[in-house]
Amino acid sequence: MRRISVFGSTGSIGVNTLDLVGRMPAQVVALTGGRNVTLLAEQARRHRAELAVTAHPECYAALRDALSGSGIAVAAGPEALLEAAERPADWVMSAIVGAAGLAPGFRALAQGRTLALANKESLVTAGPLLMAEARRHGATILPVDSEHSAIFQALRGEDMAQVERVIITASGGPFRGWSAERLAHVTAAEAVAHPNWAMGQRISIDSASMFNKALEVIETREFFGVDPARIEVLVHPQSIVHALVGFADGGLMAHLGPADMRHAIGFALHWPDRGHVPVERLDLARLSQLSFEAPDEARFPALRLARAVMAAGGLAGAAFNAAKEIALDHFIAGRIAFPAMAEVVEEVLARPSVAQGFTTAADSLDSVLAMDHLARRQAAEVIASRH
Repeated sequence: MRRISVFGSTGSIGVNTLDLVGRMPAQVVALTGGRNVTLLAEQARRHRAELAVTAHPECYAALRDALSGSGIAVAAGPEALLEAAERPADWVMSAIVGAAGLAPGFRALAQGRTLALANKESLVTAGPLLMAEARRHGATILPVDSEHSAIFQALRGEDMAQVERVIITASGGPFRGWSAERLAHVTAAEAVAHPNWAMGQRISIDSASMFNKALEVIETREFFGVDPARIEVLVHPQSIVHALVGFADGGLMAHLGPADMRHAIGFALHWPDRGHVPVERLDLARLSQLSFEAPDEARFPALRLARAVMAAGGLAGAAFNAAKEIALDHFIAGRIAFPAMAEVVEEVLARPSVAQGFTTAADSLDSVLAMDHLARRQAAEVIASRH
């Protein structure tokens, strides 16, 4: 029986992961979540977890009380997350949102495990470091983003030397076709209303702004070693084709699937085999057509910024992600407008105190976290200067 831990179990990826885990023989080792301790406790009881951890120490008492008499161990705080990552498990889902998921993922790799990676910030901020850590401990990293799972599947048995280009798709989000004038007045509630995917608040807004796709472009470079010039983005409103890989002979290998994260999660969960996953089977005749268009980087500059980050190198990815997270916080709180998120990130990347870190390799987790903290402070200053 496989031993499985899920980090970020109360988010959309975690919930979908547990839906699949509950359909197979498995021992759930650790579940971790944030402030939704009611759901975390329900999950822990239902799956008979050994340990439940909330990232917030102030939520410890509520989680303890919710699990009283269950025999399930309870813990809270960043150190508890790291200790949970050290518990013996065969397969670990890394689905904590943001830079907070970086350290637990590293700790899990140090145990030589299979890490299903949904935390895109790990590769964006510390890609070379993360991949080196996996090699050092004989661990396996499997992509869980639908796009990177699609690339991974299209490349099975292929020679990377024959890969000419990699194309990842974007739905275009709820604001595809909106003018710059309309974008200046959108609200967080509007940005959360994704047309195809059921996701959490933050990733839905990142999708609407194309920052999510910008992170995925950087991820593609880090995970697959593809030259940035060979990575393309296409807007595909139907969200059926998740990625395409072009080869030297001019052929394209496309991966198609429903807009359901259980497909990518299930592939990682059953890898190296393919197991049954309870997702909708595509009816291509009913779909009738699939359409594609080039992204508009004038209205959605996040993709342009991602390419600048890859060109800069060093700790630029850590700065990019940290500034984006702070800008997102302030947009959600109604303090800055939707287009200002990209403006804040671009200004932070241009600040000398931040830019000097682009010449420094991400050679340790401490260096990545130091840049993360610096860029967050700078982003807060940039936003404060606007008021």
